[in-house]
Order: sequence, then structure tokens, then C-alpha cells
Amino acid sequence: MGVLSNKISREELKPGDHIYSWRTAYIYAHHGIYIGEEKVIHFTRGAGQEIGTGTVLDRYIFSSSPSHSSHNPCLRCGDQSRLDGVLSSCIDCFLADGDLYLFHYSISPAIFLAKARGGTCTLAAADPPADVIHRASFLLHNGFGVYHIFRNNCEDFAIYCKTGLLVNTSISVGRSGQAASFLAAASAVVSSPLRFLTTSFSGLAAVGCAMYCVSRIVSDIGVRRDVTKVPVETLVAGSSIGEYSATEIGNEGSATETGNEGSATEMGNEGSATETGEQETATTEMDKEDSATHLVNKLAPVVS
Repeated sequence: MGVLSNKISREELKPGDHIYSWRTAYIYAHHGIYIGEEKVIHFTRGAGQEIGTGTVLDRYIFSSSPSHSSHNPCLRCGDQSRLDGVLSSCIDCFLADGDLYLFHYSISPAIFLAKARGGTCTLAAADPPADVIHRASFLLHNGFGVYHIFRNNCEDFAIYCKTGLLVNTSISVGRSGQAASFLAAASAVVSSPLRFLTTSFSGLAAVGCAMYCVSRIVSDIGVRRDVTKVPVETLVAGSSIGEYSATEIGNEGSATETGNEGSATEMGNEGSATETGEQETATTEMDKEDSATHLVNKLAPVVS
């Protein structure tokens, strides 16, 4: 594994690999899962559709659709120029004349920080190739929700296929290292109060670099605490990929348990009331008082 580059040859590819290729002068990278036989499953916003930033810039900057136009479709893939969502393309269409790179998993924090550009590696561990291909193939037929440049993009898709991990909060970015890097760079310059501790250029640079590194590493999928392992069948059965929350499942389970406990308590109360009624008809008033006193003494330690 190179520190400066993850570039590989096609001969090195293995089914289940998470690959990517840089687009538009290295502004961003498009990610996908290689499934063998020169096929790649990937998640795209689609040509000509305003999904992402919500502006016309999406068409020129953030488009990750196959490179062939409708007038010159790929002989293997057909015309995919107007398709969106999860697609299966040949590796030539996926690369779009770009170079091939391998996304790395289970790397050390030192290597992670040495690779200053986000979207190339993660501290998280990858699952076996069979699980990765199963998730990618399942999502090819069932979808991965609506494309969102910060919360649900092509890198999010590939990382989920490799790890099965989903972010269970809606107030932060998704799993994408690229999105985290962009936000980390902005926060390093704008948000850090430490920038007021120095006025020199070198001091500001050091503070900015430190904040950038910290923001990147705490946003990594392998470090974050707001992630949950979610089976792909459960993910698709949910209401929305982008809004899926493991907390909701936990709340549903808690509510069920609470309901069961409440039902059991009600049954217990009904049984106690019946039993008490029978005792009252069979005993005298003095026996009632003794029973009540005994019950109070028994419950006193619990109340206290």
C-alpha cells in the first residue's frame, strides 16, 4: 500500500474490492464495488438531474454517470447516460478514461493522517468479499435511496457495501471521507477558536492543519460512535436509506418490552384483585386489617 497513491492495475483487482477514480481535475472521486468479470456496481446521481447541491453546478462538477453519451452508448452497458441510482457498469464506463485506485481498509491512524486527501482509506475493517458482493447486488435491485452529496453519495454506498455500517443520526455527514474532508477544511479555517491564539502565518497554518487532522479522524467511519451494523435486507425494508436510524429499532423494541411488561402487570393486578376479593369474603374484618398491615410491611422496603 502506497502512502502517496492507491493506484493499481486492473490485473490486481479482486471481486469485492472498493475502487475509485478521480474526476474533473481531481476535485472529487467516483466510488464503486468491483464484482468480477470487469463489472462495477456503483451509485450515481444520474445525468441531468438536480440531485446534490441543488444547483446547475451538479451537472458539471458532481456528475458521476457513465461517460458515454446517448448518441454513442457503450456496447456492453448500453445507454446509461440518463439512469440514476445503483447501476452495474463495465469498468471502462466506470473509470471514464481515468486511472484506477483501490480504497484501503483497516489502516493505522498514522497512515490515515498521512493520506491528507479524504476518500481514499478508512480505519474501519472490511467484511469478507462474499458479504460485500451480496450487499452490492441486493442494492442493485432494490436501490440505495436518494443521492445526497454529503449524506448519501457514491462513497457512502461503497463503504456500506464493504462494512455494513450506517450512520444512525441525521445531523452529521454520512460515511464519505471526501465530504468529511471538505467540511474539515472549512471548519479548520472558520470554526476553530484556536486561530485567535496566534497571528503568524506559520502558527495559523499549524493550527489549521491540526484542526483538519482531528476533524478528519473523528469523522471516520471506523472511529465514530453513531454508526450501526445494519443487514442490507433490513436497510431496504426501512422507510428511507438516508433517514434510517438504528435508534428507531431500539425504541420499537423497548416499546414492545414495555407493552409486554404492562400487560403482565395488568394481568397480575387482576389476579391479585380476584384473590383479595375471595379472601375478603372468607375472613373477618380483623383478618382484613391483619392482611393489610402485612401487605404494608412487605411493601415498605420497596417504597423506601
